[in-house]
Amino acid sequence: MNHARPWPTLVVSSALTLVCAVAAGVAGSAAGTELTRGPSASELRAAATREVAQRWRAWPAGRVFPAALPYAAEQGGQERAERIGISPHTGCGAESVDAKAVRTLREAGCRGVLRATYIDALRGVLVTVGVVALPDESRAVRARSAFADNGKPVPGLRPLSFTGTVAERFTPSMRQAGSVRQAGPYVVLTTAGQVDGRPATTPGESRPAIFAFAAELSERVLLDLSTPRMPDCAAEGWRC
Repeated sequence: MNHARPWPTLVVSSALTLVCAVAAGVAGSAAGTELTRGPSASELRAAATREVAQRWRAWPAGRVFPAALPYAAEQGGQERAERIGISPHTGCGAESVDAKAVRTLREAGCRGVLRATYIDALRGVLVTVGVVALPDESRAVRARSAFADNGKPVPGLRPLSFTGTVAERFTPSMRQAGSVRQAGPYVVLTTAGQVDGRPATTPGESRPAIFAFAAELSERVLLDLSTPRMPDCAAEGWRC
């Protein structure tokens, strides 16, 4: 008769079973925690960055280019520039910017160029505002280098005219001033000229001060597009 006591083996076996069960429970708990936890701060920041980069395409055109944009008047106070129209075309080619800038934009990964034309409160100056969308901030910095940063309109944004409006004669030859600004994955450009169609080469007609507000318009558009908004997982439109 075998009097060997089997319980130590059973105890060890039971202990190993318990350890495995505990390990599986811990793993399951970790997996469950990972699946049910809220997003981390870094994940929220990454989501906010992605959302900013998609605004040019996700926002309605009227949100990118509001019907009116405020600016500081020369004589003090605040005026409003009114939007005349928005281009339906979003290509990164020579229809939107000067040919000299096209290659740089494409090499930087240009996703699209949006344009809209505004007129100042005194109805004497036209401004086309252009939004160049890039994949990220570093490529936006590279794209900015393609444009004049000294107030000159060339190389820069091509003006956007509309037949049957005061902007009908807004052609490249009448550009008298330009600006370029960059933040996040966006470069925002302006090109400006006078309503009466006078060319930039008209002797004695250079009045850079009357075009200064154009850069302010671009800064307002750029601020709205490039300012991150942290995701709100409880709000409509966010999926966390």
